[in-house]
Amino acid sequence: MTLAPMTPLAALPSPSTAVWQLGPLPIRAYALCIIAGIVLACVVTEYRLRRRGVAPGAVLDIAVWAVPAGIVGARIYHVITSPEKYFGANGEPLKAFAIWEGGLGIWGAVAGGAVGAWFAARQLGIPLTVVADALAPGLPLAQAVGRFGNWFNNELYGGTTSLPWGLQVHVMDPDNPGHALRDDAGNPVLQPGLYHPTFLYEAIWNVGVAVLVYVLDRRLRLGRGRAFALYVMGYTAGRFWIELMRTDEANQILGLRVNVWTSVLVFLGALIYFLRVRGPREYLVPIGGPTPAATTTGGDVSQVDLAAREATPPVAPDGYRVVTEEQFRAYRETGEVPTDEPTAADGAAPDTDTGAEDGTAAPRTPTDADAAPLTDPDAGRATDPDARDGGPDGAAPADEDRAGAGGARPTDRDS
Repeated sequence: MTLAPMTPLAALPSPSTAVWQLGPLPIRAYALCIIAGIVLACVVTEYRLRRRGVAPGAVLDIAVWAVPAGIVGARIYHVITSPEKYFGANGEPLKAFAIWEGGLGIWGAVAGGAVGAWFAARQLGIPLTVVADALAPGLPLAQAVGRFGNWFNNELYGGTTSLPWGLQVHVMDPDNPGHALRDDAGNPVLQPGLYHPTFLYEAIWNVGVAVLVYVLDRRLRLGRGRAFALYVMGYTAGRFWIELMRTDEANQILGLRVNVWTSVLVFLGALIYFLRVRGPREYLVPIGGPTPAATTTGGDVSQVDLAAREATPPVAPDGYRVVTEEQFRAYRETGEVPTDEPTAADGAAPDTDTGAEDGTAAPRTPTDADAAPLTDPDAGRATDPDARDGGPDGAAPADEDRAGAGGARPTDRDS
């Protein structure tokens, strides 16, 4: 006998199995969704970092620190905001370490991942703001993929609904985690009625946020972490109303779920940052690394010394300098690293790291070459170093704008 007496004519089904056994190893759909999201975010971020001058493979060095730190941060946030299960009456403190049983918070994931990314970026000599802006479209895409883990787990749904996209929810077997309870005939048991698929609402919203960040970053050429701040504002705005729809158990403050208040506070912080911080998009040139082969023009065809590029194996530079778009364009065309330091008049971030929020690169010892001026015939003219003829302003948008939309941090089962 099932708890649902009749099957609706239109409804979204839910999987009845979220765990598969590969010999003694359990394969969890939730973990697969998180991993897929991380890979997607890394691919998008890697492409965008390269378009800003970062050497290939840097995103892997960053992910090695950011992903574990994000998971730890996500777990800490969950335990702090839901302490009863671990430290309340009859609580089990050691269960706080049982991350495989679920319980991750996206807010802690982003905060912990940011700490890990900051540490890795300092080792690589990359400003954290460059990493954050490159990640901004990919992170909501990763979250969208991760939310389907909640669908497999039949969790985090909303209230009842009669809409045709109402979600069927299985009663999960407490004695067989990851599997639906079965009736006497072996059929999965369903909860009565249909429910709002809040996992799907949030996934769709996150894709929309990725598109929003991509479009506005392309039009406004955001820099200094403002693209990431835009992502935070977009995500928290959606999380606010979606959180109000959820019916799973959660701690409350003044009658509202904790995550509702968190959404409001984080949104306001991101808004203040977006409005107060100013600065152009940052580009990087290497310090102590190989330079690209020069591009020469002959007739109507650009010629690149491909043999020289193939003969030089990729080598990570010792660090990076922040330069203007004009300087980066000249570097890409000639292979000559700019020798002058950007000034405030250039509109570029300074090439020092004082621990300030601007996230600029690590300090280095000036050389005699730093005093040499760079003659740039295009100085004073805003030029996209990745542009091609035929765009809306006489030049097509940068290749990175065609990437679609990445660091993924793990999404959460319980928040």
